[in-house]
Amino acid sequence: METTSDGKMKMPKVAKVKNKMPAPVQITAEQLLREAKERELELVPPPPKQKISDPEELADYRMRKRKASEDNIRKNRSVMTNWIKYAQWEESQKELQRARSIWERALDVDHRNITVWLKYAEMEMRNRQINHARNVWDRAVTILPRANQFWYKYTYMEEMLANIAGCRQVFERWTEWEPEEQAWHSYINFELRYKELDRARAIYERFVIVHPEVKNWIKYAKFEEKHSYINSSRSIYERAVEFFGEHNVDEKLLIAFAKFEEGQKEHDRARVIYKFALDHLPKEACQEIYKQYTMHEKRYGSRAAIEDVIVNKRRFQYEEEVNANPMNYDAWFDYLRLLEADGNVEQVRETYERAIANLPPSKEKRHWRRYIYLWINYAVYEELETGDMEHARNVYKACLDVVPHKSFTFAKVWLLLAQFEIRQRNLQAARRVLGAAIGKCPKNKLFRGYIELELQLREFDRCRILYEKFLEFGPENCTSWMKYAELETILGDSDRARSILELAIGQPKLDMPEVLWKTYIDFEVDQEEYDNTRMLYRRLLERTHHVKVWISFAQFEKSTGEDTAYDKVRKVYREANSTLKSAEDKEERLMLLEAWQEFERENGDGETQKVVQKLMPQKVKKRRKIQTEDGTEAGWEEYYDYIFPDEEAAKPNLKLLALAKRWKQEQDVVKEDGEDGEEEEEEEDAEN
Repeated sequence: METTSDGKMKMPKVAKVKNKMPAPVQITAEQLLREAKERELELVPPPPKQKISDPEELADYRMRKRKASEDNIRKNRSVMTNWIKYAQWEESQKELQRARSIWERALDVDHRNITVWLKYAEMEMRNRQINHARNVWDRAVTILPRANQFWYKYTYMEEMLANIAGCRQVFERWTEWEPEEQAWHSYINFELRYKELDRARAIYERFVIVHPEVKNWIKYAKFEEKHSYINSSRSIYERAVEFFGEHNVDEKLLIAFAKFEEGQKEHDRARVIYKFALDHLPKEACQEIYKQYTMHEKRYGSRAAIEDVIVNKRRFQYEEEVNANPMNYDAWFDYLRLLEADGNVEQVRETYERAIANLPPSKEKRHWRRYIYLWINYAVYEELETGDMEHARNVYKACLDVVPHKSFTFAKVWLLLAQFEIRQRNLQAARRVLGAAIGKCPKNKLFRGYIELELQLREFDRCRILYEKFLEFGPENCTSWMKYAELETILGDSDRARSILELAIGQPKLDMPEVLWKTYIDFEVDQEEYDNTRMLYRRLLERTHHVKVWISFAQFEKSTGEDTAYDKVRKVYREANSTLKSAEDKEERLMLLEAWQEFERENGDGETQKVVQKLMPQKVKKRRKIQTEDGTEAGWEEYYDYIFPDEEAAKPNLKLLALAKRWKQEQDVVKEDGEDGEEEEEEEDAEN
């Protein structure tokens, strides 16, 4: 290495890589290994073959081989491969004692190594050392009883040696450790190979106690059935059902049991098993049960039985629906209807309780409309089907407790409870219910229902009190006023009815004032109080000048039958015509004149008809612009307008129209005369 002038070592310069870009051709480790294998770079030539020609060379070879093996063991004592190779080499040299010694030394190092035990026992078996092999197997299964390979090999060896008693003894020792299922099956098959059926049955009995899975019970029962022990097979199925209990029984077990009974032509037993399964298994685990039950009934059942299966299947579907969405009240209704048809009262009650437990999530009435019918149907069912009146009453009361009356109420429920109490001949309770309803949450329907009840009982004083409360609650309700007045009219108190109607039309706000006025007028007409009727019409006309009121007034005057009735009718029509001149809607005035014209046609003479005819308007077609909502023009449209003779602004137009009409008529006359003259000239020419 170079040194500097002062004697220090000079460090070599590190070569800088100028181009750090990747090479265009990349070589992977896989390519390097493949290339090395192809070129056989790592292959070691095999050792030369050695030919042994005398005992000295053989002894020398054995010495070297043993020394190498001992050295390997000494270096890696825990590596069992070295021990196995060493022992197998000694076996190949027919040195069994040395091989046993090596196997024993290996077991001292690792007695839990399964491979060592297997190789050791197989060596003894290969060399027909049966007792030595038994000794090895006994020690192996004693030290490692959970290693199933030892037991399988041991029993196989004994059976191959035709030592049946010894093999059975080994199986018995094995089963004391409660091994896996295959071990029991091997034992059973062993006994069956030697026709020991009773022993096999006893083993099965112990097997299902140790491994009480459903499939093992089924195998046991089928084993008994196969060997014609029918009663024993049935008993096994029954014991299995008892073992698992009603609520933990498996679907496969019950299906196998039912099929067994079906195979024995015990169809009633099979049907009972299917029904037991449907009643006790969870609904989501009954798909296969329904399928097998349906197939059984189709093959062996009656029409009623098939329908019963279909009902059960629908019940299962409804259960799935209501479990998936408890707020699906329509599904609850269908489900309950199905159960009610079945007739199981306890089941229907339980389902109703489950349904009504699903309260709507909000306090909005629209969400409660379907839900409330669950309560109503429940109460009706208790009353009509079960006859439990106290339970029905409790259902109604519980329903009223659930409804949030401060937000909304359901008058139907109150009325149904009151009607229920009446059916139970408990009038005071019904009145208390309706009184509480009106006090908590007054509604028109509640008042009407309460009044209807008292009317049926002929309690008219109570009806008056209720009507007064009703009108205090809703004075704008015209129907209430009219019904109250109608009640007083029926009772013959016309003055009271008139006072009620008078109060009604004096209310500042009404929902149907025109109906109320008509009722009041009809009432006075029925009482033949024509002066009062005219006064009512005048009062009504002070409020409105609607054409129908005028026409009705005129028809009333006509219907009075008085001597001057027609003159009064004409007076009403003239007054109406004069009033409607200023109305913007000309069609109303036209309607009035048409009604007047119809009256004169039926009851007047020529003069009066001419008077009305002169008042009739001209129908004129006009055009006007159409404008859209944003003010743009959208074209023209034609419409009809009516021009009355007494309209001052329209007189020039009427005059112009009259002149145009006269000119057109004259033109038509001239044209007809010209055509007649031409025809005469043609006839004269033809004669000449």
